[in-house]
Amino acid sequence: MTILALEVEPIAVNVTVTDDDLVVNLTDGRCIIVPLAWYPRLLYATPAERQNFQLLGDGYAIEFHDLDEHIGIEGLLAGRRSGESQKSLARWLDERKSK
Repeated sequence: MTILALEVEPIAVNVTVTDDDLVVNLTDGRCIIVPLAWYPRLLYATPAERQNFQLLGDGYAIEFHDLDEHIGIEGLLAGRRSGESQKSLARWLDERKSK
């Protein structure tokens, strides 16, 4: 088991979502880039849904309102992908089709 020990809590100051990547700039100058494939709800989202987000608290997480997706900055640094099951994702995709 790997344990991530951080000296300072990572705080996001800017978020950009491209067609392929989630890009997060941190207060300490680092930039985290992860593929949208790590977060299938972002991958299947429309460009407008990808842009409808807010930083929570002082920037410890990103909330995508339309997608019911919350991504913690510490998890990004640890390399954690979405933990959503395939069954849950399939149900979510089916609900989107019916709208």
